[in-house]
Amino acid sequence: MTLPDPAAGPAGAARTFQVDLRGLVGLLSHHLYSSPRVYLRELLQNAVDALTARHGLEPAAPAGAFGIRLYADGSVVRVEDDGVGLTEADVHTFLATIGRSGKRAAGIPADEPVPGWGRIAEQRGDFIGQFGIGLLSCFLVADEIHVLSRSARTPDAPAVEWRGRGDGSYTVRTLPASARPRPGTTVTLTPRADAGEWTRPAQVHALARHSGSLLRHPVTFDDGTGATGGPGAAVNPEPAPWTRTYPTPGARSRALAAYGEEVFGFVPLDTIELGLPAVGLKGIACVLPEAVPAGRRHGHRVHVKGMLLSEQAEEILPEWAFFVRCVVDAESLRPTASRESLYEDDALAAVRDALAERLRAWIARAAASDPDLLGRFLQVHHLAVKSLAVHDDEILRMLLPWLPSETTDGHTTLDEFARTHRTVLVTSSVEEFRQVAAIASAAGLGVVNGGHTYDRELVHRLPEIRPEATVADLDPATLTAHLDPVDRETELAAAAYLALARDALAVFDCDVALRTFQPASAPALLVDSREARHERTRSRLAREQEGGLWGDILGALRQEAPRAQLILNQLNPLVRTAVAIDEPELARTSAEALYGQAALLSRRPLRPAESSLINRSFPGLLAHALRKDS
Repeated sequence: MTLPDPAAGPAGAARTFQVDLRGLVGLLSHHLYSSPRVYLRELLQNAVDALTARHGLEPAAPAGAFGIRLYADGSVVRVEDDGVGLTEADVHTFLATIGRSGKRAAGIPADEPVPGWGRIAEQRGDFIGQFGIGLLSCFLVADEIHVLSRSARTPDAPAVEWRGRGDGSYTVRTLPASARPRPGTTVTLTPRADAGEWTRPAQVHALARHSGSLLRHPVTFDDGTGATGGPGAAVNPEPAPWTRTYPTPGARSRALAAYGEEVFGFVPLDTIELGLPAVGLKGIACVLPEAVPAGRRHGHRVHVKGMLLSEQAEEILPEWAFFVRCVVDAESLRPTASRESLYEDDALAAVRDALAERLRAWIARAAASDPDLLGRFLQVHHLAVKSLAVHDDEILRMLLPWLPSETTDGHTTLDEFARTHRTVLVTSSVEEFRQVAAIASAAGLGVVNGGHTYDRELVHRLPEIRPEATVADLDPATLTAHLDPVDRETELAAAAYLALARDALAVFDCDVALRTFQPASAPALLVDSREARHERTRSRLAREQEGGLWGDILGALRQEAPRAQLILNQLNPLVRTAVAIDEPELARTSAEALYGQAALLSRRPLRPAESSLINRSFPGLLAHALRKDS
């Protein structure tokens, strides 16, 4: 936090920037860190890295020989560690210079002006944060930082006291070794009045548990009253569950599932253990017990070297893996400057790909050895699996016998459906399927609802797995070709009615035909695809805008507008009665009613003109019936 002498120097002399520390802290609080709560995590990171450096100097020391002690009583917050400590030269080099880190290897020249730091800097990959930067976060909750440290690099090192203030000033004193009998560092904060939310004893303990529950070094907390467990209460009493030893595989599975429930608040459908030794990553993926919208990515809980980095790290898994939430601890992933998210680099991309393979392998194992689990999984997350199967040959081949689809044979798998129907027809929308399902089924056609997400793409991939199957998009002509024509005498008898019906429905660009088809209970079938309706709308707009710029544009896009077709079923008693009507007005009304019923049965959105037709035709028929009865 060095402030240069602002006195004017010789003309052309090199100058250094002056730093407004309060302004810099404001930038940190509003743009780098998500909230002032990060101050404790930064202090814990610094303490953990100091312990790592201490173990580098004393590799023979037992794993639990050095620890971290937290204290908060409402008036002060103190973090004490048994780490490598600082000399007076370290303090001037690292604490008094903004942005300088004692853990950056590039900052240590070959001749080591700070003895011992060259060897420690070689351990940079073992550190979590950057001391000189992270310490600034303390100014988010306090106006003064007090540091008392003693170096472990020399046995008789004196203690060093550093006091930094929010106005950019600091003092350094060398104290007798007795001021701190053991090597290490103590950071003490006197919180500002407006920072009480983050510095209350209970909150400090909660923040420590939240960020440091998986740290490998012992961390304890004391509030001076025993309210949080008494002096020396452990912040991280147990190691990560995936690092423990269990008596049986079942006990391990139950422990991992219980941990997932504790972290995420739901009982996992299953728990997938994750391990990538190349990057030192371990953890679990918890399969969600309920379906989520396709593509809705969940935040994952990511620790780096035991320290919580983020609870919203979406980037560690691909988009299709939205059916799990993960807790992982990694050694080699790179945090961003705020240490609250991951840096997008080649290492993260490789981890994402490797974790995706672990999820694929879990699906494969379930398909091969646990059909009950796979069935429960697909019942909830079939959409996620379909999104994967569209592009993954192995998953498609493996799960084809399991993936459900809506068909004219009911809900069944594509594999089963292809065994029954050599030619599989697929619709382009849900409404198209609803229009034709009953009649196609009666005609013996095998139709799959391709309107659901990913289903149409999966059906078209079916021949790759089942070469004997043929797949085609459903065309209206395919369906009408399976409807039997009426005899010529019946056609001639109905000609007058059909002409009136075509005239009544001309506003909808709808032709009317008479056929026979099953089921006989269906009076009419409306064949009208979404694409056809869009083309007719474009043609109508082009006619209305004829001569203008938009008319020319729409005319250039326009194709021959396909007509909708209302196919009346001669086998239906109501239709046989209707085609015999000789009153023109009643014939028109009955044709409109038949069209309206067919449109309603298709369950597609009605256009305003269609709603008006329905509201007009059915009361018209009722009025006619009442007049006839009277």
